[in-house]
Amino acid sequence: MRRHCGKARCIDETAKTAIVRQLIQIAIANKQRHLKIDRRLIRRAVRQVLQDHGIKEALLSVAVVEDATIAELHARYLGDPEPTDVLSFLLEQSPGTLEGEVIVSAQTAAAVARRYHSSPEVELLRYVIHGTLHLVGYADATKAERLRMRARERHYLRWLHEGS
Repeated sequence: MRRHCGKARCIDETAKTAIVRQLIQIAIANKQRHLKIDRRLIRRAVRQVLQDHGIKEALLSVAVVEDATIAELHARYLGDPEPTDVLSFLLEQSPGTLEGEVIVSAQTAAAVARRYHSSPEVELLRYVIHGTLHLVGYADATKAERLRMRARERHYLRWLHEGS
């Protein structure tokens, strides 16, 4: 076990990690039956994106839903009645803190994964990362923004795949 020592005291890395996890709280609601989800992987992805962008305290919920549910939310909040892959809602933010929601569609992930010869689980994780990136300030309205967003998505998917 490594220790980080300052002048007054030492904090072991395990305790430091536990403190960070308590300050970044991630609730996951699985409201669909199409896809098995890996809650641990979702939490790792969200936590890493937040930490990489200077978020030290967060309360974030991730909901995995069906197309009908995300279509209803898409219509209500963005005026588009069609299902979408991911919606994100920034509820509150101040320097180093964030509160928000990410809603992803398992059905859309499964359909898109087939089209791109990927796994539905990876596609769903991409949506979670994408929504979290929106919460920390990334946009995807222009081609340049979309390219930057896709590069960050790939970065985090590689990071998760490598087990870092």
